[in-house]
Amino acid sequence: MSELIELDAVEQRILGVLLEKEKTLPDYYPMTANAIITACNQKSARNPVMALDEEMVKVGIDSLRSKGLANTVAGGGSRSVKYKHNAPANLDIGPNEEAVLCLLLLRGPLTSGEVNSNSGRLYDFANLESVQNCMRDLAQRDTPLIQLLPKRSGQKEARYAHCLGGEIDLEALEEEENAIVTP
Repeated sequence: MSELIELDAVEQRILGVLLEKEKTLPDYYPMTANAIITACNQKSARNPVMALDEEMVKVGIDSLRSKGLANTVAGGGSRSVKYKHNAPANLDIGPNEEAVLCLLLLRGPLTSGEVNSNSGRLYDFANLESVQNCMRDLAQRDTPLIQLLPKRSGQKEARYAHCLGGEIDLEALEEEENAIVTP
């Protein structure tokens, strides 16, 4: 992969949900459009919380399909169309990198420690150092999938953000985070 695929916020959320649910709810994966809507709009472990409707999700799925990141699945006794991701092949990522990318897509910028503590159901990292190495590798690719963000004042650890939404606007990110923290 030489040029990074750029995804909008809806596509990012859908891809994150597909990555997450494949690992955490394998009996319900591939997923129907309704299951994707529910997972996209869940209020826990999501930043930002979204309120996507059926049309937004269908457009997002179609766009992910056109970019090679999602496929439809038919058969298996199900009457509904189901969807699955195709991220490992198209982004050239392994299971550990898939877990990191999934968490960043669903939760926003995270430290390696936060990834380590939240990745248990997605991938079993040996230790914090293995998480840090994985994140460093993703950030140092010819076409980086994640980016190390500058430390904010009062922060002990630097955070990473995914690059699937295009170039990261650091000023907008800081304003957004200050708005969340400030009452």
